[in-house]
Amino acid sequence: MSPANPQIFREYDIRGVADRDLSDEVVRSIGAAFAQRMRDKGKKVLAVGRDVRLSSPRIRAALVEGLRDQGARVIDVGQVPTPALYFAILHLHADGGVMVTGSHNPIEYNGLKLSDGISSLHGPDIQDLRDRAHSAGALPQRGTVEEVSVDDEYLRDLTSRVSLKRKLRVVVDPGNGAASILGPAYLRALGCDVDAIFAEPDGRFPNHLPDPTVPSLMRSLQERVRETGADLGIGFDGDADRVGAVDEKGRLLYGDQLLGLYAADVLSSRPGAPIIFEVKCSQGLVDWVRMKGGEPVMWKAGHSLIKAKMRETKAPLGGEMSGHMFFADEFYGYDDALYAAARLLRILAGGQAPLSARVDELPQSRYVSTPE
Repeated sequence: MSPANPQIFREYDIRGVADRDLSDEVVRSIGAAFAQRMRDKGKKVLAVGRDVRLSSPRIRAALVEGLRDQGARVIDVGQVPTPALYFAILHLHADGGVMVTGSHNPIEYNGLKLSDGISSLHGPDIQDLRDRAHSAGALPQRGTVEEVSVDDEYLRDLTSRVSLKRKLRVVVDPGNGAASILGPAYLRALGCDVDAIFAEPDGRFPNHLPDPTVPSLMRSLQERVRETGADLGIGFDGDADRVGAVDEKGRLLYGDQLLGLYAADVLSSRPGAPIIFEVKCSQGLVDWVRMKGGEPVMWKAGHSLIKAKMRETKAPLGGEMSGHMFFADEFYGYDDALYAAARLLRILAGGQAPLSARVDELPQSRYVSTPE
């Protein structure tokens, strides 16, 4: 194969400009490298999903060819949020998977998130794929591919995990991303009165880039919440593994504020539990977790590293400033923005106080975070 741009092999994923860095040849070779790596471990069943980007169908097709070159049995779950792919890996008993997604990046970008089981490849694992991609080639016996939808099972599973004590009015902004259909559908299934904006899947992202942690990209959501008198607003990133929130006053919550609300809720039933957070989070979060009877554990940023630390410490909850929220409490331990949104709704519906009052309970004077 022609040499791939080495810069696309990043710490936690593979990412680049789709038309320049992710040619069919490059993607096919990476697919073959991943399937070979998994086959070396006796793992052959691999799930594949994709986001709404215009380049994703092409990249998905090249990826599947590469996986089949190395004899993989591919299960294609179609256009889904990243956490739905993780669910598919568990639900369909796959050995691992690949998500074709550019997340929140500009429209010309795309990438691959790869997982062994539901553990994301990172660091030296990604570099191993780079090394293998030059020589993986094809086996005489090609693998197979089948298309399977997990949308209904995914929504049923999510809905079975959360119930709300009162009806809430929610504005949701999926940013025309992968949660555009499933996100509003899930909130309605929970019994919410849902006002969905920018909820048509569109890889051109005509309204704004889907990143719920950037204040300028949340203005429409903030305005809609204030205009309609909603209880809160929810935003998802492009592949729905990161969540953002706006209170009823239209104030944007930082990731560590969200994590603080989740921590108080989790610690009410699991006193003394470790709560994992990354270095950009504030001292206020540390103080708050201790105040609520938990053990604050600072760790390195990066979803793979946070999940690994959670497994090591048996932590029920972890999170990042970027909006990745990891629930092992009543959930699978991976970052699902739809589930994280539902957990926030459950906290709010559990009492009559507005979200702003709950946020104001946090130690504001020390809740000064390091900007993303």
